[in-house]
Amino acid sequence: MLRYLATRVLYTLPVIWLVVSLVFLLIHLVPGDPIQQMLGEGVPPTDLQAARHLYGLDLPLGQQYLHYWKGVLHGNLGLSIRYGTGVSQLIAQRYPYTLQLTVAALAVAILLSIPAGVRSARQRNHWQDRWISVISLFGLSFPNFALGPILILAFAIQVGWLPVSGAGSFANLILPAITMGGALAAILTRMVRTSMLEELNQDYVRTARAKGLDESTVVYRHALRNAMIPVITVLGLQFGALLAGAIVTETIFSWPGIGRLTIQAISNRDYYLVQGCILAIGLTYVAVNFLTDLLYSAVNPRIRQ
Repeated sequence: MLRYLATRVLYTLPVIWLVVSLVFLLIHLVPGDPIQQMLGEGVPPTDLQAARHLYGLDLPLGQQYLHYWKGVLHGNLGLSIRYGTGVSQLIAQRYPYTLQLTVAALAVAILLSIPAGVRSARQRNHWQDRWISVISLFGLSFPNFALGPILILAFAIQVGWLPVSGAGSFANLILPAITMGGALAAILTRMVRTSMLEELNQDYVRTARAKGLDESTVVYRHALRNAMIPVITVLGLQFGALLAGAIVTETIFSWPGIGRLTIQAISNRDYYLVQGCILAIGLTYVAVNFLTDLLYSAVNPRIRQ
């Protein structure tokens, strides 16, 4: 297991290097002078030169790259022009909200998809299977920017059960989590159904039934565990999609996360803050894929071999 873990770490290091390098180049791919665009028109040349010196843009590109890596390793991602504080500090304040929302959306998707997918597989071609397929297709057809306002109108404005926006309580988390987790639940339901249909026809399932095991034990303890391998793959890949979807969802519900901070940074042309937000999202995606690889070995020990 330690050798497997070390191998996955070695595979992850080049990906981290590539992510950090691409984020560094972001500021240099902006057309024109990024400092001029951040400060606006009519700024005296002396102030422009002082800002370039402050952010190190008057240095050769190689030195800037080394300084950026040094800052990343020390947790220093520069200074935000709009807020006048460190980018790392702003991300540290907002990141827990996005992580909380993403985990809640994953929980919603898992709690809806696994029972529905298993039920659909066990009732193949029956009316329950057809209804679950129709509901899954309906969930896939609704993007976040459409589902969010509908949930607000239905549960916040019409019946007044839940708050419209903001954060700070469990009630504030419900609508954004359902908005983000709805489409993922539809994808996972179809994936669980397909995987379970394959596993339920395997010899070991027939052997377990022949031994007289309870049907729930056969389905949930034996078949579902093996069926979760492709589902875990989809979960790892979709986690990045949830982070991207958080930008839209957090804007709709005024959720104070890193997605909304990214939108505000883009609107304010605060490129160093944009860099920091993209770096945080990218590194999170890399970390989740690393954890997904470890989950493979936990669910199916044959992968470690």
